[in-house]
Amino acid sequence: MKRQWEIDALRGLMLVLMTLTHLPSRLTDPLGQPFGFVSAAEGFVLLAAYVSGLVYSRLAQRQGIAAMRWAFARRAFKVWLAQAATLLLLFTVIAGLGVRFEQPAVTDLVSYYLAQPRDAFLSGLLLVYEPPLLDILPMYIFFMLVSPWVLGFALRRGWGPVMLASVLLWALAQFGLSEWIYGVAVREFGLSVPYDEMGSFNTFAWQFVWFAGLCIGMGRQGHGARHLHFPWWIIVPAAMVAAYCFVWRHFGDDGQAPYGGDVAMNLLFDKWQLGPLRVINFAALGVLAVRFGPALIERLPRSWLYPLEVMGAASLPVFCAHLVAVLLTLAFYGSNQLARPAWGDALLLAVVFAWLLAVAWSTLWWERRGAAVRSS
Repeated sequence: MKRQWEIDALRGLMLVLMTLTHLPSRLTDPLGQPFGFVSAAEGFVLLAAYVSGLVYSRLAQRQGIAAMRWAFARRAFKVWLAQAATLLLLFTVIAGLGVRFEQPAVTDLVSYYLAQPRDAFLSGLLLVYEPPLLDILPMYIFFMLVSPWVLGFALRRGWGPVMLASVLLWALAQFGLSEWIYGVAVREFGLSVPYDEMGSFNTFAWQFVWFAGLCIGMGRQGHGARHLHFPWWIIVPAAMVAAYCFVWRHFGDDGQAPYGGDVAMNLLFDKWQLGPLRVINFAALGVLAVRFGPALIERLPRSWLYPLEVMGAASLPVFCAHLVAVLLTLAFYGSNQLARPAWGDALLLAVVFAWLLAVAWSTLWWERRGAAVRSS
């Protein structure tokens, strides 16, 4: 199947924004949630789901449901290997540097591992213990394992029941579903990992983004697929919402916290719970991207977007490489965004993005080489 380079470029953009957000520098706050109260993570998950829906639904129609399930399982195992390798780096090299230099940015990150190394190591490999920064791939693996069953159902019955169930699950997540399930696991199975060490993302809320992307991707495959089109009475309100949130985010008094110290109100825009106003902001941006994105891309030379395209095409290795860069930076410099002079930040960012591009190019070269060997 021919790759959609525009989607790869968008995925590359999400990786760039995530790197700028996670890497402590003067650009961390200004470029965190750059388009409103929406982060790169929403776009990254949605695009991954879109590509999965596009590719695996076509595979199911051509080779059957069993082939699709096997393909999903292989991909999930590959992502698990990436997660395991990153965990091993964190528990050995990064944790060792953090302890050696007494770096709180690292020791706080792996506090549970330092207190309970054996349990943390085993539960980390089982995707139960998810240290900060390493909590998006476990969620991705879970979605990949569930997706073939959901896609199989949608191919037979349509997406209506699936999305209705997804919305209901998201709503329950806003009222403590995850905490309730955690309590049951503690009582019935003796789960010992603290709740706040099981990842920041509320999986039961974020599944809505994944299955929405899966639905859109499945709808785009096939020769008769229609392009998404929104009427003016949707585009105009979307533009108003996006503009309002953008101004509020960048010119308001509280930056990335829309309601300052009001915890209850901030939950409406909460990233980890995927709060309702955050979903509205994200949907508004999605409508504008669908309406105006293709025209914008047509006006930009593809060569300008090539670095993003390359990174997006090798998104998994580049994502892991960005984690390596961030963890090493935290180990040596800590989380202080002003730890270096401006020229030091510029040099650090240049080195990090050169590293990400090198990983992307090496990955694609290796894949092309493997494909050439298999075809010979």
